[in-house]
Amino acid sequence: MKKTIPFNQAQIENITKTYPTPFHIYDEQAIRDNARRLNQAFSWAPEFKEYFAVKAAPNPHLMQILKEEGIGADCSSLAELILAEKIGLHDEEIMFTSNETPIEEYAKAKEMGAIFNLDDISHIEYIDQKIGLPQTICFRYNPGNSRVGNDIIGTPEEAKYGMTKEQMIEAYRMMKAKGATKFGIHTMIISNELNREFFVETAKMMFSLIQEISTEVGIEFSFVNFGGGIGIPYRPEDEPVDLEALGQEVKALYEEMIIKKGLRPLKICLECGRMITGPYGYLVTKALHHKDTYKHYIGVDASMADLMRPGMYGAYHHLTVLGKENEPATMTYDIVGSLCENCDKFAVDRNLPPIEAGDYLVIHDTGAHGHAMGFNYNGKLRSAELLLQSDGSVRLIRRAETLNDLFATLDFTPFLKKPSI
Repeated sequence: MKKTIPFNQAQIENITKTYPTPFHIYDEQAIRDNARRLNQAFSWAPEFKEYFAVKAAPNPHLMQILKEEGIGADCSSLAELILAEKIGLHDEEIMFTSNETPIEEYAKAKEMGAIFNLDDISHIEYIDQKIGLPQTICFRYNPGNSRVGNDIIGTPEEAKYGMTKEQMIEAYRMMKAKGATKFGIHTMIISNELNREFFVETAKMMFSLIQEISTEVGIEFSFVNFGGGIGIPYRPEDEPVDLEALGQEVKALYEEMIIKKGLRPLKICLECGRMITGPYGYLVTKALHHKDTYKHYIGVDASMADLMRPGMYGAYHHLTVLGKENEPATMTYDIVGSLCENCDKFAVDRNLPPIEAGDYLVIHDTGAHGHAMGFNYNGKLRSAELLLQSDGSVRLIRRAETLNDLFATLDFTPFLKKPSI
């Protein structure tokens, strides 16, 4: 698919008069339209709820946009729970899916009325002894060698997440005996997947598991969460997942495996993050240096601290040189930052138009797992986040860090100059 951007060179030049590069900028209207499309694709379900994976873009302004579109929050930490609380989400608008979790975080989730999605059977007694169990409970299933994963999450057998089928059955028995009144079930075994059939097979797997556990344990399930993992087309040659077709294929399975089997109508849940905001965020950076050694390098004012994925995974992110969109790509560059790590590269051997110092480069698809994965190694300061609003105006939704922010947790008192005697 053709990679496009919702702004032009003149707009960016005007924005940088107030907000210098580098910065991430998000397209509000595109995010809203995409959220509505997902909700519509599953509107056939008696109930449907998308829980945005907060870890993908933990900014309350983005979360508020999604809340207005009927989307909840999938949280995995105390900080993410508090972000959800700040924008007014509560109770079953929040799914708390975490692993190796401190009791203080479970206590906060319980206080907020969030759904507990437990990762291990041992957590039942851990929570019960410390703070008491909630009435609504969900468990995360790991199918082991019956399914395959991918490079991001890994093969299910080697992943640290979830429980075996035998553990799932025992966990529901335990919770039934402890007085739980509402049951859900969850899985998440792949990330950034573009093959729609994988998600259809996941739905089939989970509906089959619901049939088995319902009979074995004697409980009714209220909801099923298929997790997230729907990928986005990072490369121009990629095609996005057909959400409408996916919705209809899951509907056919639902009618055959749930309704016709006389099982209780289920609430259908997803916890997509990347697919919701990923394609609608952009990292804007400025070319600073041009180096020619064994290769041609363009040094920019952003670094891996602003976008970790290319350095961490070798992930592809498309690049546009503003003002040169229609010029021939006659040069081959590595686009690099200033971090003291050789993996600090946004692109390797990328064919692009000739780049000069001062040119603005737009790195596409940074709206998820972009700013969120930022860090301060080398004393790098995390960049600002901007929102391109539906009316075309731009709003600051997170300021850039300063050296004062970086040093705020240090105690410089011992190094202050002492008065002479």
